[in-house]
Amino acid sequence: MIVAAIAAFSTPNFSAASSPQVQFPTQRSDRTEMQREIEERQRKEENKKRQAEIKTDTQKLFQLATELKDAVDKSNEHMLSLDVIKKAEEVEKLAKKVKEKMKEGSGKPVIGEPPPLSVPTLERPPR
Repeated sequence: MIVAAIAAFSTPNFSAASSPQVQFPTQRSDRTEMQREIEERQRKEENKKRQAEIKTDTQKLFQLATELKDAVDKSNEHMLSLDVIKKAEEVEKLAKKVKEKMKEGSGKPVIGEPPPLSVPTLERPPR
């Protein structure tokens, strides 16, 4: 009798596989979705800000380059003023700054998919 009672309690009337399991959304998945949305908005705002800075810096770069050209036009082949050299250095610094900001905006490269290679074809010369 004891053996029958133990056997009855050890084998359940239902199996775990057949019982439907209800999954409730967890706060963690909601939080990660919200975090993704916030990060996406922040990324977009940073891109807008960077783009505005690039436009401003590019306009300034154009102005400096124009001033440099005018200064070079006023100089002669025997005399190059210190002002011209300083302008050229300013243009160089600003150009590097713009270039770095553009690189920041390009994002990380996609891993796993290499860029397509262009294979040169060998053409035979006509006979």
